[in-house]
Amino acid sequence: MASTSGAVRPVQKSTERSIPLLHKRWVRKALIPWLFILPILLLHLLVVTLPALSSLYYSLTEWSGMGQGEFIGLDNFKRLIFDDPNYIRALGNNIKWMAFFLTVPFGLSLFAAFLLSQIKRGGIFYRLLIFIPYILPSVVTASIWRNLLNPRQGILAALGEIPLFQSFFATIGFDHTIALLGNSSTALLSIAFIDNWHFWDFLTVLFLTAMQSIDAVLYDAAKIDGANSRQLFRHVTLPGIRPTILFMLVMTAIWSFLVFDYVWILTEGGPAGSSDVLGVLVYKNAFRRFEAGYAAAQGLTMSMFSGFIILIFLLLRKLGWYDA
Repeated sequence: MASTSGAVRPVQKSTERSIPLLHKRWVRKALIPWLFILPILLLHLLVVTLPALSSLYYSLTEWSGMGQGEFIGLDNFKRLIFDDPNYIRALGNNIKWMAFFLTVPFGLSLFAAFLLSQIKRGGIFYRLLIFIPYILPSVVTASIWRNLLNPRQGILAALGEIPLFQSFFATIGFDHTIALLGNSSTALLSIAFIDNWHFWDFLTVLFLTAMQSIDAVLYDAAKIDGANSRQLFRHVTLPGIRPTILFMLVMTAIWSFLVFDYVWILTEGGPAGSSDVLGVLVYKNAFRRFEAGYAAAQGLTMSMFSGFIILIFLLLRKLGWYDA
């Protein structure tokens, strides 16, 4: 009997010890990480989640931005789709903006990054130099280019006085005396050009960094096989930086639906709404026309378009396009 009780007691002690150990392990691996992330979760809840839910509610109301909104269901969404030509025009301008920024800056950036990747000395100087426009505030950049595009005192007026450029402008049929930002047919493209002036430098630095991470052995092997510079770029460089290109394509498409600052600073959506984009339209409806409920509905559609782009990215990633 004594031998039996002596055999049982060690098992009880081992069980009693394991409970505090399991408790400590749970605290260390489950509770403590959540305590560290709790401030970020609370901040996200206050800054993102609650405003998003409020926007969803107010999009279903007729609300001026003050007081209590009147619930009207999906009437705001019906209005912007079927009864608001300004929304359709602004959406079309966002799509034009996206088409521009998914082609022009990417082509310029890839070409510039490939040229910079061939520089062996002083490369950091060129990278810093081309990155300067990106760090300039948008207000400063817009003010500089507004003066440069002035048809009376800007760079176009100065070039128009030179005979060589006079003949060139005449050849391409360009009237250098028009106000590019004040013409409904050129305002949006002019703003996109100004925004591109500061944006393509950012892409260049990103692509250059991605190119420098490609294993040099791949280039050496391709050169041994007789590949020229164009073939190196097409068959080695582009596949090597494909994840970076795809990610920036997605981000640029999303940013194209969030554009606001350059359009607002330069034209405020004019002339006659020709450069209106969704961000500017939401601002006007919320703070000038005091239709905050309708503006909330428009803002939600911007989030829907961004979410659709993210779904396309996830699909491409699932298909293996994101892998190098």
